[in-house]
Amino acid sequence: MARKELARILYAEDEPDIQTVARLALEMVGGFTVKMCDNGQALLQAYADFVPDLIMLDVMMPGLDGPATLAALRERDVDIPVVFMTAKVQPQEIEAFKQMGALDVIAKPFDPMQLAQQVRSIWEKQG
Repeated sequence: MARKELARILYAEDEPDIQTVARLALEMVGGFTVKMCDNGQALLQAYADFVPDLIMLDVMMPGLDGPATLAALRERDVDIPVVFMTAKVQPQEIEAFKQMGALDVIAKPFDPMQLAQQVRSIWEKQG
């Protein structure tokens, strides 16, 4: 069975500037439909209505951070693939995020012209 094509991305990011750049990169360059949330709590409220193919989480956010948001999603039996966005990209940190259940980690700062392709590559590598 062919895997579903990646089309819809739900992204939690608390920095307005990064939200803007990431949205442009993913929508204009990647052609994805993107819904931005300011934090993990907003993402938990939005995911059921938006029905994303992929969730992107900033690791460090006030309130519910990326790892806590991922844990909350899994507690609700949400099996949507998750990618973390973070400046913490030491090998042991990346491994820890993958142990939590993240599909992969994208380093910040990211290259806006490459972000959509990075996300698509991660999507295509899964399962």
